Amino acid sequence: MIISKGNIVFRRLLHKDIELVRNHRNSSDVSQFMEYRQHITHEMQENWFKSINNNNNLYFVIEYKGVKIGLINGKDIDWKKHAMETGIFIWDKNYLNTHIPLLAVLIFGELGIMTFGLTAYAHILKTNHRAKRYNKLLGFRLCEGQENVENQLYVMTKESYFKKAKFIRGAFLKLTGNQDTVMKFEKDDYSTDFANFLTDKLDNGNISRIEDNNGIKTLYFKAIS
Repeated sequence: MIISKGNIVFRRLLHKDIELVRNHRNSSDVSQFMEYRQHITHEMQENWFKSINNNNNLYFVIEYKGVKIGLINGKDIDWKKHAMETGIFIWDKNYLNTHIPLLAVLIFGELGIMTFGLTAYAHILKTNHRAKRYNKLLGFRLCEGQENVENQLYVMTKESYFKKAKFIRGAFLKLTGNQDTVMKFEKDDYSTDFANFLTDKLDNGNISRIEDNNGIKTLYFKAIS
């Protein structure tokens, strides 16, 4: 599956990319902001991929202008309770302190909250002040009893997203325009029934149009103002 809006593209994590992700995840630039900071071996990465390559975990490699710059995810999705845990890390230093990570989170958030109706949770280290600032701007708030926890849990609902992120979303639309967010399924998504499973979870009210190429669908989601 490929999700795109403008120059930002999310490609569902495939086995061929897990070593790329592992190498960047092991770098001190990234691991210092993670709860788990030990070296991740090839075998550990293989086992991890087997555990997340399913319908309850959505991991995507982020591409900007054709360059792979990071990873974004919604994991441990509880489709009955409509909840997921989100996460992102950018390994390309050229984009780390730019607007690109925030745009990526907003695109992902629009889909998760508005299209799938999921409440988003995020674990953020207490010392990761940059991530806390970003997430609070988007409508995340610290969960009760997390004040003195090292790896703090935050939550964002549809209501808090609209209330807190109004200004950010306005700037977001100026940067990306009113172009649709595109979700394109691939042949393998149908062979594993992933495409049909995910399509059943969609709020069809946000779909502006659907293209069908011999059973392979591309969905267009209208910009949310």
